Amino acid sequence: MFAISLGDGAELRPVEPWQAEEFLEHIERAREYAGPWVPLTVNVKDVESARAVLQNYADKQAADTGRLWAVRLDGTLVGGVLFRIFDTSTESCEVGVWLEPSAAGRGLISRAVEVLVDWAVEERGMHRVEWLASSANHRSIGVAKRLGMSRDGVLRESFPWQGVRHDMEVWSVLAPEWRARRAADHR
Repeated sequence: MFAISLGDGAELRPVEPWQAEEFLEHIERAREYAGPWVPLTVNVKDVESARAVLQNYADKQAADTGRLWAVRLDGTLVGGVLFRIFDTSTESCEVGVWLEPSAAGRGLISRAVEVLVDWAVEERGMHRVEWLASSANHRSIGVAKRLGMSRDGVLRESFPWQGVRHDMEVWSVLAPEWRARRAADHR
């Protein structure tokens, strides 16, 4: 299985249905921290539901409509990044992320998403990469800003989650913007 180094003992690796028990253990550690924002961290309750989520993303990967990777720190699964939507016909995709609290504040999500966006733009020809976040999720919005994404707008009260209707901010980066940012980073 491949691994992409994110530096400082962190790496990005695939996570597959056969790893459901480990995935569930991670979700249990992440649940309280990410649960207010990430349905996956609440909806995974047992090995069967963990396996179902991982199988769903394995099926999406096989159909080229989504993917999911683990963020590991010193070998331990501490977070995840995914393409919730990956549409080659429109050349657009949506990135999603989560983390457990032990790994927060290290820049792991920003580095992992950079790998995903580089791959989507350079290898797969995606033109638009989206990031959706509740207006109340300041950490997530901060990542979108650090990645150089632009705020496209707000979908008012569009996401009912845990008894609250969240305003969802839509952030995005277009392929030419991403390439210009990456070129400026490497000067």
